[in-house]
Amino acid sequence: MPIIQAVERALKILDLFDEQDLELKITDISERMQLHKSTVHSLLKTLQVHGYIDQNPENGKYRLGMKLFERGNFVIHGLDVRKVAKRYLVDLSMKTGQTTHLVILDDKEGVYIDKVEGPQATILYSRIGRRIPVHSSGVGKALVAWKSEKELAHILKDYHYVAQTARTITNEPDFRAELKKVREQGYAVDNQENEPGVRCIAVPIRNHQGQAIAAVSISTLVTRVDDQELEQFLALLKKAAEEMSEEMGYGFGARSV
Repeated sequence: MPIIQAVERALKILDLFDEQDLELKITDISERMQLHKSTVHSLLKTLQVHGYIDQNPENGKYRLGMKLFERGNFVIHGLDVRKVAKRYLVDLSMKTGQTTHLVILDDKEGVYIDKVEGPQATILYSRIGRRIPVHSSGVGKALVAWKSEKELAHILKDYHYVAQTARTITNEPDFRAELKKVREQGYAVDNQENEPGVRCIAVPIRNHQGQAIAAVSISTLVTRVDDQELEQFLALLKKAAEEMSEEMGYGFGARSV
């Protein structure tokens, strides 16, 4: 299938913006894209006309436009699992006082599609739309642990095991061993592997085919939630995930065969 160069370049420009680079000068974009400033300027103006790029009038730097937020909301609202999970996230957050998350897999990364902060919530690193590595997160492990060998091989091919903390798994054999453990116990744990001082538990949400289409998690601070209390949270999380899976059709296909 042929690639339209101008479209590809425009999309790559949008991908340059992230949490570290919320705004960029045209010279920065030109250098990173390795394109002449006049070409970049034309691409930016086209994106700006359609609302996908905006320009800060105070400093002249470019930033993502509101059209992306609008379109992103269309995608999120079309995810049935998000609609089903919302009240469970709220309920879990109120019962535990902690932050709850809903995450889906996008190629080789998890993406937060919903989040509810409880009365005792102090976890600030997550936000809706943010991506998270699968090897260092509870939700990531829960999302990929039940993948077929073919699917898992695709995810792990050329995967970069970035050490987020001193506890992060940094190689494939150890990660596969961890996934085996997740499958055996039915849930995943991130024990300060993605963020120092933060411990998360996560459980998959399954659809009518038994596939893990999302993961739900509870994030806690190790200084505030001990092992016993975490076990209590896990029981609540498992029950909620089971009910969400049922609402997504899990189990009904098997009974109808």
